Amino acid sequence: MHPTYPTLARQVAPGQAGLAWNVMLAIGGSLLLWASAKLQVPFYPVPMTMQTFVVLVIGAAYGWRLGAATVALYLLQGALGMPVFAGTPEKGLGLAYMVGPTGGYLVGYLAAAAATGALAGMGCDRRASTAILSMLAGNVLIYALGLAWLGTVVGWDKPVLAWGLTPFLLGDLLKLALAAAALPLAWKLVSGHPSSE
Repeated sequence: MHPTYPTLARQVAPGQAGLAWNVMLAIGGSLLLWASAKLQVPFYPVPMTMQTFVVLVIGAAYGWRLGAATVALYLLQGALGMPVFAGTPEKGLGLAYMVGPTGGYLVGYLAAAAATGALAGMGCDRRASTAILSMLAGNVLIYALGLAWLGTVVGWDKPVLAWGLTPFLLGDLLKLALAAAALPLAWKLVSGHPSSE
């Protein structure tokens, strides 16, 4: 069994372990997800945002439980009709948006936050070489669930990979590299941990 490492969020504020602190982090994280969805680089068929970066970093920084809970809160906000998703109008669309072509990616965010959080709990967020693998695992989950749902919604006879994967690979590789560099650097800043091997 692997030892459990403290999360980056716990390391930043070691005395803050209560429910109020976790609620504050979850609300702050969900707002960050909301903002990252609205800052878009135009792409087809869906806009490119910084959401995958934020999802992966929240998972790793918060740990699997709080990371997944934060993404779940974000999804709940969207389900309730708040305009938190990329491309939703000011009044939001609620569940109708969530079961559309991009719905699988939203579920993938939840899985990715939990996975990167679990890997961070094993210390994978402390070095660039392991952080990149952790971020890659999270991104694979996002794409696996996203593409599975996209194909189900639009039909597998359509160019699902061309619509839901290939246009985003370069941007996601850059975001993975950024996340993999940012986490070890953050650890170095807060605890003196090495930032690379």
